[in-house]
Amino acid sequence: MTPPPAGATATAMLSALKSRTQSPAIQARIGEAIGAVLAFGLRTTRWRIDADSLLATVGAGAPAIVAFWHECLPTMPAAVRPLRRPDDAPTIHVLASRHRDGQLVVNALRRFGLEAISASSSRGGAAGLLELARLVRAGHPVAITPDGPRGPRRQAAAGVAQLAALTGVPVICAGAATSRAIGLDSWDSMRLPLPFGRGALVAAAPIAVPRDDWATSLPRIEAEMSRTLDEALARCRRP
Repeated sequence: MTPPPAGATATAMLSALKSRTQSPAIQARIGEAIGAVLAFGLRTTRWRIDADSLLATVGAGAPAIVAFWHECLPTMPAAVRPLRRPDDAPTIHVLASRHRDGQLVVNALRRFGLEAISASSSRGGAAGLLELARLVRAGHPVAITPDGPRGPRRQAAAGVAQLAALTGVPVICAGAATSRAIGLDSWDSMRLPLPFGRGALVAAAPIAVPRDDWATSLPRIEAEMSRTLDEALARCRRP
């Protein structure tokens, strides 16, 4: 009998674990454990960084809208380590689902100094967008996965361009990947980084979005998110 692939096994284990642990307290502990595992994997990875626009903007404490595909969630905290932001710098916020999976992400990301805004594609999406706009106007960097939380994979919803048009803050598209990872059997083909590999973080130049014509910018944002991630995948696989 042929054993299932590692990604399918990891996905099944995570699903079984989540289904048996419904309480918020246990979910918080699971999220913290996931964060610890991710931190070890990212810390022991040898990184190639080509993200001057992202590091300069966020490192300076300026407001920013950072966009990346949902599959990058486990690896994007790699961008936090080289920032060396002052203690009083505005907190970086990430848009997360209200679903149980989203709350696991919230608890994992807190380990990296990130906070989350909970929203949903079906409930609370507009409220989440308005809260993100408030944070951006207050000087906070925010991160969005425009194809999350349920896909389709690598198809951007309108919210990221609408947020940029609403606030006047450009979008910085980024992607991160590692050479050693477990690919999950999930809708987004998410890859969980493993220790002692090579990693790459790539960010594009900021994209300004016209206030009265956000729709024309959405295809460019989508293309740049895919380009930066594909470039990160290619770079981390080079010796």
